[in-house]
Amino acid sequence: MSGLSHWQLDGSAPELYERYLVPAITAKWAADLVERAAPRPDDKVLDVACGTGIVARLASQRARSGRVTGLDLNSGMLAVARKVSGNGGAIEFIEGSALDLPFASGAFEVVLCQLGLQFFPDRRKALREMRRVLSPGGRVAVSVYSPIEKTPGAHAFVDALDRVLGSEASKIKRGEHSFRTPRELEELLRDAGFAGVKVNTVVQRIAFPSVLDYVRFQLLATPMAALLADRPDSERQAVIREVASEVTDLSAAAMLEGGTFSFPQEGYVGTASAASH
Repeated sequence: MSGLSHWQLDGSAPELYERYLVPAITAKWAADLVERAAPRPDDKVLDVACGTGIVARLASQRARSGRVTGLDLNSGMLAVARKVSGNGGAIEFIEGSALDLPFASGAFEVVLCQLGLQFFPDRRKALREMRRVLSPGGRVAVSVYSPIEKTPGAHAFVDALDRVLGSEASKIKRGEHSFRTPRELEELLRDAGFAGVKVNTVVQRIAFPSVLDYVRFQLLATPMAALLADRPDSERQAVIREVASEVTDLSAAAMLEGGTFSFPQEGYVGTASAASH
């Protein structure tokens, strides 16, 4: 799975991700995704590319007597997911690939995938696997980011990163925004055999206490930490401050009101069902 090797966070990165980026960003998308999928109390739910488990935790609150499983390739993220789930083992976290789900056909009533599909080396195969493990009439909900130009904070960040570290520095971050239109996600879901496909354009408001906080956690708590991993801490902090200064220069005044860093973040959220036989 070399195509996903850059997502192997280790050290303190998964803990930082859970502590800072989940509340600021991914919890918002998770709440939206789970609400659209609407797990019932006895549903069996699979969260693909679960990371530190925010989607699985929210789904577990709704599928109270069902079973929730989180799957991810990243052992460090899964370790944090198990630690913070705090539900006596009601959620099972498994290390595995979205391209070869280790579950029987028809094993789940709901499959969720938040902000992971864009990174899979074979998106079609991953979606076919999600379709395979859904029971007849089961539901899928998938979210991806839209073009980075539609999320001004991230757009300023990648431009600043390239200015400071060179034109390849932002490759991973730009890869998060590789879906150009809602139709791309719609066609992938249809090609995978899903019915009743619907894709909505959704906007969340993201806010960090400062530009420096946003840049710090992007460069320390995501796969982009690899950009600075071989540098001494003093040099890492200097680069973070330089990138933050560039982001401030590139950002519109409305994003910087009151010293905070706030901007709209756009994504596409697709829902569909596995047709009953």
